[in-house]
Amino acid sequence: MQDWLTMTAADLGRSIARGEIDAEALCETYLAAIAAHPDADRIYARTTPERARAEAAAAAKRARLGLRVGPLDGVPVSWKDLFDTAGVATEAGSKLLEGRVPTRDAAVLSAASHAGTVCLGKTHMSELAFSGLGLNPTVATPPGLHDRGAVPGGSSSGAATSVSFGLAPIAIGSDTGGSVRIPAAWNDLVGLKTTAGRLSCAGTVPLVASFDTVGPLARSVEDAALMLAALEAGRAADLSGATLNGARFLVLDTYTEDAREAPRAAFNEAVAKITDAGGNVTHGTLPMVDEAMALAAVLFTPEAYGTWGDVIEAAPDKMFDRILERFRSGKDFSGPDVWKAWNTLNRCCAEYAAATAQYDAVLLPTAPILPPDAARLMADQDYYVTENLLALRNTRVGNLMGLCGLSLPTGTPACGLMALAAPMAEARLLRIGAALEAVLA
Repeated sequence: MQDWLTMTAADLGRSIARGEIDAEALCETYLAAIAAHPDADRIYARTTPERARAEAAAAAKRARLGLRVGPLDGVPVSWKDLFDTAGVATEAGSKLLEGRVPTRDAAVLSAASHAGTVCLGKTHMSELAFSGLGLNPTVATPPGLHDRGAVPGGSSSGAATSVSFGLAPIAIGSDTGGSVRIPAAWNDLVGLKTTAGRLSCAGTVPLVASFDTVGPLARSVEDAALMLAALEAGRAADLSGATLNGARFLVLDTYTEDAREAPRAAFNEAVAKITDAGGNVTHGTLPMVDEAMALAAVLFTPEAYGTWGDVIEAAPDKMFDRILERFRSGKDFSGPDVWKAWNTLNRCCAEYAAATAQYDAVLLPTAPILPPDAARLMADQDYYVTENLLALRNTRVGNLMGLCGLSLPTGTPACGLMALAAPMAEARLLRIGAALEAVLA
């Protein structure tokens, strides 16, 4: 049973289908692992054992009757604590929402439940999802995988660590500026950022609704593909026969050359492997990306503060001061500032689409830095600001350009490779990801 804690979600599902694993026993194995783990309280905000056992019992019965409803039927899943769970507190990592208990499941949780997945519980996160680091001194900061004193990446920090520490086979997070892909990279996982609007955010605590997306953190590209299908009640991408032979990639040198030593070396090594496997790699720059990136503050912070300002100002002392300051910076922009920025972004997106149409994906290091030290982040405000902005820099390209994105482990600890593809091109991106995964492994 210990092997069950390291198997992919897809392999667990296949084993359930073959009668080799009982869904109830699998559920109990994960609940026991969570209960026994010394850092479980830093990873899970709360577990949902009664729901998990009921869902697992139903999955086990369907398996015995040959009536499984999908490839992940009976597979446990953890959920970031911003997805509403009926009758269970959903607090989005913030004391401001303490005691908030929704009456209905989020749309994606409902879809996943109908696909037979088993809800293990809710994972910790950056406060109101407004940080790429995963540091949350007001509630909990999960441990880093390779350095327990480092942050795990955010804002889906507990989501990533629930999988990397063997406390869930797959996790669901959200990504507004990199919050799935950064923790995936720093925890050696696959992280899928879906196109904004592809998956419903109904019943999801918002940060910046214009950019909020839902996505899985997983042990394999296949797991990500299967989970995406479960979240949207659709068919999984066909990954069979995926190859890099003839695939066309653009490396954005602007966001690669100044990465720190380890991420840069890992990325360059990965690109060499891609080339050796038959991929065609071009290096270049895209000025419209730089233009859009300069607008990030005016595009993100006013909407975030507009959403949360009244709640925040009613009890600002409950917030981590670094997050409070970031929200309040949204007050600095006028309506015309925001309108002008959106018009510019729309133009940049159109120019980006034309400039990259010939490529299957754009490649970048997922994060240009390694996980920073948590204690130093707390003690040094300038260091916190610098590292948070750097952590989010490369991933934010995908959010601003409206793309789908996939972070993959490179084989170097805490260093990910990110592939960005056109809006709504997740199926093609996942096929590319499967081929990349085989080469990078």
